[in-house]
Amino acid sequence: MQIIIIGGGPGGYVAAIRAAQLGAQVTLIEKEHLGGTCLNIGCIPTKCLLHSAELIENIKNQSTDIGVEVSGVKVNFPQIIAHKNDISKKLTSGVSGLLRMNKVKVVNGEATFTAPKTLSVTKADGSKETMTADAIIVSTGSVNAQPPIPGLKENPNCIDSTGALSLEKLPKSMVVIGAGVIGLELACAYAAFGTRITVVEALDHVLPMLDGDLTKVGMTHMKKMGIEFNLECPVQSVEDSALGAKVVCRNKTGERVCFEAEKVLVAIGRKANTASLNLEAGGLNNDRGRIIVNERQQTSVPGVYAIGDCVFGHAQLAHTASAMGEVAAENICGLDSVYKETTNPTCVYIEPEAASVGLTEEQCKARGIAYKVGKFPMSANGKALILNGGEGLVKIIAGETYGEILGMHIIGPRATDLIAEGALAIGCELTVDELISTIHSHPTVTETMREAALDAEGICIHAAPRAKRNGKELSV
Repeated sequence: MQIIIIGGGPGGYVAAIRAAQLGAQVTLIEKEHLGGTCLNIGCIPTKCLLHSAELIENIKNQSTDIGVEVSGVKVNFPQIIAHKNDISKKLTSGVSGLLRMNKVKVVNGEATFTAPKTLSVTKADGSKETMTADAIIVSTGSVNAQPPIPGLKENPNCIDSTGALSLEKLPKSMVVIGAGVIGLELACAYAAFGTRITVVEALDHVLPMLDGDLTKVGMTHMKKMGIEFNLECPVQSVEDSALGAKVVCRNKTGERVCFEAEKVLVAIGRKANTASLNLEAGGLNNDRGRIIVNERQQTSVPGVYAIGDCVFGHAQLAHTASAMGEVAAENICGLDSVYKETTNPTCVYIEPEAASVGLTEEQCKARGIAYKVGKFPMSANGKALILNGGEGLVKIIAGETYGEILGMHIIGPRATDLIAEGALAIGCELTVDELISTIHSHPTVTETMREAALDAEGICIHAAPRAKRNGKELSV
């Protein structure tokens, strides 16, 4: 079995390794860097900056209370960027080594379809080769979307997330256009470094993928960091400014408002990176460049699969692409594998970090699902108090009749690690009773999850009983 994979990001390289494990001869075509956006200009570099930012925040806000006296805290921004580059290099080198160990052939070049299941590959030296195989997996990822805002392209001080991860000098001020995951993660990082951050967002809310209770906690903290939010404030244009750039908006009352800063970060989302693939020649059904697939990652062309950010209708996350990559490889190699998104967590590395899996309370209401809620505040957990002063909460959504876990939502220390328990609970169709009967170690933040399950049953141990809350929601 011969397989060609287009794109060496977290979807493509995982698919390549899994297919090789199953005995396939695999060729991976990558036009730029192994590891894709995630390892080079996305997930990993952003988290490097956020780790530096978290350390700075802890020193500023917590060190005195815990008996660590520090003076003269200074941000060495070039070293922050150098550390980010070092981590990315180690991981991409690791991917290259894994592909070699699994005997995956890597071709440096750019592929485009010339016919169904037929590719023309332009290699790094300029030569071209026609390639085909028993199966092809498209894993070309996504690129930053740029809105058609007048004056945006012309201003060199307007940058995207890639630019924000490679600045040579720390800006004193920054306007962030877009209050989604990318915008707010970078806003938190730069705010901690000392940059004055102003966020403008056309919608009336931020982070729509998160449960509303989590968003409230996150917004409160980000405002404490000095981040200014301007919601229902769509951008009209960008103008030149002696400072750097001026962002012209209309607020919710229709008034013209302007925000000036050294840099403007455009973070309004990402789009499928398929423009150069010539999907029409390949016969691949798509929605504005997003390839349409079924639950086995099969496209409209037999023998051609697509995974990750370049497909239609799924979360644009690195772990989504990896899971899809394994599904595609296994189906090609004769196994029966299906991609299921019900256990797919969303992680947001704001301050404090947040994570969700399954249904939110808002989604349950919209679908008419009878449910019950359990909540537990981080402020009642010993380990969370130690780590961040007890900021955050855990929220569990469960079926009203049987108590099956429908969703789990966490904001607070270690949230993005803890969410795996929620994903496992949903995947295994566990109930709140089964979470309760599982002993959680002490002192850990994981205890909050069991306490939230107890709260769903009205028997929370380490918070006031429901009957004594005077009809009010649990304080977070």
